[in-house]
Amino acid sequence: MRVKPSKKAIRALGVAESFRENSANALLAGVVMRSDFLIDGFSFAKTTIAGNDATDSVISLYKSLKREDVNLIMLSGVIISMYNIVDVNKVFEETGKPVLAVTYRPSKGIEEAIKKRFPVDWERRIEAYRRLGPRKELKLKTGFKVFFRNVGMDDFDSKNILNKFTVFGRIPEPIRVARLLARSIVHEAYASEKQASSSI
Repeated sequence: MRVKPSKKAIRALGVAESFRENSANALLAGVVMRSDFLIDGFSFAKTTIAGNDATDSVISLYKSLKREDVNLIMLSGVIISMYNIVDVNKVFEETGKPVLAVTYRPSKGIEEAIKKRFPVDWERRIEAYRRLGPRKELKLKTGFKVFFRNVGMDDFDSKNILNKFTVFGRIPEPIRVARLLARSIVHEAYASEKQASSSI
């Protein structure tokens, strides 16, 4: 599927997470944003901390929108919720939408960390991690460097999309807003729980 970066009203579904320490689940927030930065949709899902349901959660989040006008899915990383790995190829196959996953720091890989944290099923997790393939490096128009994986769209369009949606810094706006939304909801939920427990 070809995404045309020159199109004025490209819609990206930005997906990011938030969770509190010792939580069983993380909250995924999805924000539908046009390339003119108009926000016209939200969606939510949960993932299990250190679980194996991140891929299904992202797919569920997209499908709950019931929006065929979304042109691509933009993920804040593919290793979320404490090594819950998103299979970007499956997300592309199930949604029919190109997937662009963005991270911001160089890394030598996480295989050793997976082995230490998951002594029982580390082999399956590492296999899933290796299937993701290597990240590609890009220096944005803002001067900052990012790393990305892309499925369903070529490198040229991926780079143009990232530059189109990044206003300042290194985080594309759909992801930045999704992250803020997820953090805000998690914070408010925690504050409400704390208030309720203190009033008992």
